Formats: sequence, structure tokens, C-alpha cells
Amino acid sequence: MMYTTAALRRIVLIDIENIVGGGVSLPGQVHGAQAAIAEAIGQRDNDHVVVACGRFCVNVVGFEWAGPRRLVFRGGNNGADLELLDILETERVGDRFDEVVVVSGDGIFADVVSFLGLGTDVTVVSRPESCSRRLRMAAKYVLDLDYDPSVITEAA
Repeated sequence: MMYTTAALRRIVLIDIENIVGGGVSLPGQVHGAQAAIAEAIGQRDNDHVVVACGRFCVNVVGFEWAGPRRLVFRGGNNGADLELLDILETERVGDRFDEVVVVSGDGIFADVVSFLGLGTDVTVVSRPESCSRRLRMAAKYVLDLDYDPSVITEAA
């Protein structure tokens, strides 16, 4: 069967704290990260988007992320990473999606990305300076994200 690009199912898993360089406390951080991600991956209307963050960031991320998404959160060290890993390891994403996009640079994802890459196209999207070498090597594709966390400020 011939598939068109629009018919392919894609899941986009986003560790927003990795992209913004820490905890998310400002709406501008969410808006800037979302715009940079959409530009990098060519976000489509039928993407299944999952945004992960720590429990102290859930309000700003949940209210400020525009459009449909699944929001997951967990407290503690690597809370957002562990939520995304749980999805990647237990929800059969390789069977359900034609493409997996991991928006993070954390090396914790390297093993699962490598495994998923055996049967699914896996793309990693990260700020170049914050992407682990192991994760870069594990992914089929790597896209550098054009996002500078130091330029986000809020008007007083």
C-alpha cells in the first residue's frame, strides 16, 4: 500500500525542560520552544504530541502550549524524561506510529531510540549544544533546534 506523507502516523515526544534549559516558569519559554519545534519538524495537524515536564512546571506548560497535546509530568530528578521513557517502552509506539520524534538531548533516551530505530524511523531534535553523543549516534536522523533559552524574557 502506498502512503502519502499526510497519512503517516507520527508521535512527537517533547521534554520541554531540556529544550528551555531548565524549569519552565514563563509563557514565553513555552511559546518560543513550541515555535522552534514546529519549524524544525514541520509539525502536522495529525501529529500525536506529548509534552513532558516536572510537576512544578505543569501549570504554565499546560495552559500555554497551543493546540492538542497530551501533557505528562512527574516530580523528581529526570521526571519528564522518565514519563517519556515510560511511553516509549510501554505503549508500543513502534507498532502504532510510522515515525517517532524525540525532542530532547538527554542520553537517557539512547537505548530506547536505538531499539525503536530497528523498525521505525526515529528522529531526535535538540539544541546542538545539549544533545548527548550517545543519543546522536542512536537516532536515524538528528535535527538541530534553533532555540536560544537566554533570549526569552517577559514584559513587566
